Amino acid sequence: MGRASSWGWGSAARHTGAMARATLAKEPSDVAAMFDAVARRYDVTNTVLSLGLDRTWRAAVGDAVAAAPGDRVLDLAAGTAVSSAPLAAAGATVAACDFSLGMLRAGRPAPGVVRVAGDALRLPFADAAFDATTVSFGLRNMVDPVAALAEMRRVTRPGGRLLVCEFSTPTWTPFRRVYVDYLMRALPALARRVSSDPESYVYLAESIRAWPDQARLAAQVQQAGWTQVSWRNLTGGIVALHRAQAPLTVARSPASGPAADTTAPAALRGT
Repeated sequence: MGRASSWGWGSAARHTGAMARATLAKEPSDVAAMFDAVARRYDVTNTVLSLGLDRTWRAAVGDAVAAAPGDRVLDLAAGTAVSSAPLAAAGATVAACDFSLGMLRAGRPAPGVVRVAGDALRLPFADAAFDATTVSFGLRNMVDPVAALAEMRRVTRPGGRLLVCEFSTPTWTPFRRVYVDYLMRALPALARRVSSDPESYVYLAESIRAWPDQARLAAQVQQAGWTQVSWRNLTGGIVALHRAQAPLTVARSPASGPAADTTAPAALRGT
């Protein structure tokens, strides 16, 4: 197993431990229903609540994934597929996978992007189907993030790459206190003005506060079997990009996934 590093900011290898979950049960059906409810105004709400920084973060994801013509990329928890379109524009074939049908339906069609309904813990794709797998702001909502990361490894070819973009822990203590106060007070209040389901953003604030910091998430990525784990902070650590590589030797996860989704192109099906 590879050693985790901070992609230029120090080692994470000494950190272990379970993810802080607070009191969030993260029942899949409840989470899916919540995203169905916010789908209509989801992208514009995120832009408002992040003060426009979501666009900067998505651009950083695209640069880190480095999709090339001919690549097969899985964009997991893709939502409206706003994060998938730039990857396809680089020449990749992209599977935008999400378990919220409302989110998938709310997105605009994009060349090179196929939308697939699927559960992150039991992905409808063959082993080693993708050159790269990415998940942006979705791992936090999965009931078992380590199992989901292991399933992502299953569908990524040996030597393929993983990119996780997720809210994290600001590195400067005074700013961290201001940020947490914004999350728990200002964010839900602001969401009431712009969101189609503002109560969902109370969960959002709580789930961000309960999420592990950069080093602990790196340890979870390692636990799931990925190698060469590293991370890079964005916006002072409000968001972190974690990247890793699938082992060069094939190691199957205990769950090998269900039957293929026949709505996906042949290159992305499970058969």
